[in-house]
Amino acid sequence: MKRNLMVLAPVLVACLAVCSCVSLGRRFDAGAVKTIVMGKTTQFDIERTFGEPFRTGVDSGDVTWTYLDYHFGVIGRQRTTDLLVKFNANGTVKSYAFNTNQSESSVR
Repeated sequence: MKRNLMVLAPVLVACLAVCSCVSLGRRFDAGAVKTIVMGKTTQFDIERTFGEPFRTGVDSGDVTWTYLDYHFGVIGRQRTTDLLVKFNANGTVKSYAFNTNQSESSVR
């Protein structure tokens, strides 16, 4: 029995390492980023298009919303996509930053 456990333990550890992954945030429609128009798109439009933000905050007095879709695994390609939206006082988009490590064809 002890010998079986000694053989099984490394196999179990290897399986856990291969299957382990960490996700942060949730998927959002990265392809819709091109529809954002500074000074015109509203907070309501952003939430309707991308859903509830992962994180909200304030940067130099401007409201900010952050969307994340991060997936890290022990084996395989890592996926990181994020969108930071900064709003004017009237609730329209002041600026935004979109970053991803995915190819343009895989951004949807």
